[in-house]
Amino acid sequence: MSNLLVNGRDQQFILFEQLEIQKLFETEAFKDFSKDDALMILSEAEKIAVNVLLPTYVEADREGCTFKDGNVYVPKGYHDAYKKFIEGGWMIANESPEVGGQGIPVALYEAAQEICSAANVSFLMLPGLTHGAAKLIEEYGTEEQKKKYMEKMYAGIWAGTMCLTEPGAGSDVGALKTTAKRLPDGTFSITGTKSFISFGDHDVTENIIHPVLARIEGDPPGTSGISIFIVPKFRVNADGSIGELNDVHTGNIEHKMGIHGSPTCTLNFGDEGKCIGELLGNEQEGMKIMFLMMNEARLSVGLQGLSLSSVALEHAISYAKERVQSILVWEKKNPDAKPVPIIQHPDVRRDLLWMKSHVEGIRAMNYFTAYCMDMAKAKPDEKDKWGGFVELLTPICKAYSSDKGMEICSTAIDVYGGYGYCQEYPVEQYLRDCKIATVYEGTNGIQSLDLVGRKLAQNKGMNIMNLFGEIAADIAKAKAVEELKTYAQKLEESYNALVDLTMSFAQYGKSSSFIIPLLYASSYLQIFGDVLVGHFLMQAARISAEKLKTIYEEKGAEGSKAKQRALVRQNPDVAFYNGKIASAKFFAVEVLSTVKARCEAIKTEEKVAFEMAEESFTC
Repeated sequence: MSNLLVNGRDQQFILFEQLEIQKLFETEAFKDFSKDDALMILSEAEKIAVNVLLPTYVEADREGCTFKDGNVYVPKGYHDAYKKFIEGGWMIANESPEVGGQGIPVALYEAAQEICSAANVSFLMLPGLTHGAAKLIEEYGTEEQKKKYMEKMYAGIWAGTMCLTEPGAGSDVGALKTTAKRLPDGTFSITGTKSFISFGDHDVTENIIHPVLARIEGDPPGTSGISIFIVPKFRVNADGSIGELNDVHTGNIEHKMGIHGSPTCTLNFGDEGKCIGELLGNEQEGMKIMFLMMNEARLSVGLQGLSLSSVALEHAISYAKERVQSILVWEKKNPDAKPVPIIQHPDVRRDLLWMKSHVEGIRAMNYFTAYCMDMAKAKPDEKDKWGGFVELLTPICKAYSSDKGMEICSTAIDVYGGYGYCQEYPVEQYLRDCKIATVYEGTNGIQSLDLVGRKLAQNKGMNIMNLFGEIAADIAKAKAVEELKTYAQKLEESYNALVDLTMSFAQYGKSSSFIIPLLYASSYLQIFGDVLVGHFLMQAARISAEKLKTIYEEKGAEGSKAKQRALVRQNPDVAFYNGKIASAKFFAVEVLSTVKARCEAIKTEEKVAFEMAEESFTC
């Protein structure tokens, strides 16, 4: 695949050789699919990404969204793109046919979404949010609410949002001030303001359905007293037709660093006292219900970090192969030496391999998390195990993928040099668009606190112990491969350091050193992410080594380095598998070799960042 968006060969490797999702097709849950179906789905995703979404990417960034006379208008190209995206069934391809979906595995859906997100990350937020909001209604709504709202949302006729944040209650959702007053007919009068609402208003669909967190008058403070309500932009009549405006008004749209094609709105509910909402689920269960959408959104943000990393890498490699500049250093005394493509210069090659190894590892981590959802469905008797992995990995996928995404996009600019900083080339937009992924859907600091404060102890610690067991088993397999033994030992050392630090965190939580896990939560998450990425890269390298051994035997190149080097240039599979092994080796030396020292640094229990007086931060 040469679309400069995603390495399709790597996608297929992870899906079919590493995760072996084709085995899912042997289960009752996914028996209607085959590998050919999966390849067809990926091919079709590439077509809509390249032909429909990609042409709107730069245009949407330059055109932006417009706020005029209280209405929001998205970039012009979005209207046709949205129509084609919905007609293709992409918004709910992973949902059951009973609600209009195709029921495809989530791992396959993740791969298709990566291609589309790499083409236009801003656009994909519209169907993504709609899918999440409709899913809430499917899971917690009444049959009447499903018919009234969900069906048209899943069909793409109406859109959806997620309304949590308020001007005075960002990460502290429990401090919200939006209220809900009971009305005689069982509905509620909603009053309040929500801010930073992605696609909170637009002109793509005829109605927008807002899941809104609010506190019913008289209910207790904090998150435990919050309920959730379905609040349509326009009221819906008994026959399903659209009625009058529901006293939902857009106050403004934000002027942002990136994702200019996505309108970020302030929404005012009930300024005139006429905003009507319907309770979704039970009273005071708003946070529990909204977490279904929040977790889906966090994994989607992790995918955004991955997709922007992927497209930045693909462009950087392409540019480095084409950009001719400077002779090789060791040719300085050769008067006949010619300038070479910059991919031949050592520092550029190192940057590209750093990007490549991270992208491949992050892709495998995100796909594996999606695969865990499939396994929970395919093997109900193992649901707790696979569902536990999803719970544990969600904050890591979100935070690690987006943090590294920023670094990868920045490194892509470095590869381009000064041109990378200019709008004439695409990588500066990738960096601008990627930054928000570290902030919204819970800042990465919040994700880190969620990991150390909640996820490590979930299921009495069994979730993390099960994951550690999977990693340990794979390390043992990799150490048995002579070529990988030294590098697998580096993974083992970093893994042991992570396990030891995790145990230390558990002890800190029971002592006067309880501040340490809070102070170093972000560092811990990054270490955990590095070990996970190293694990998936080493797993891939082991598989690749096995594949290469078979190819070398078939080609008569076993034991001949010269023949093997020749095959790298002649055989795309040999080149690919060698690249996978190179990624694992590089990551082990470059990243995993630092993990133990970073863990030991945390265990010194240095508290200076917490203990230093606020006045000392600036004078």
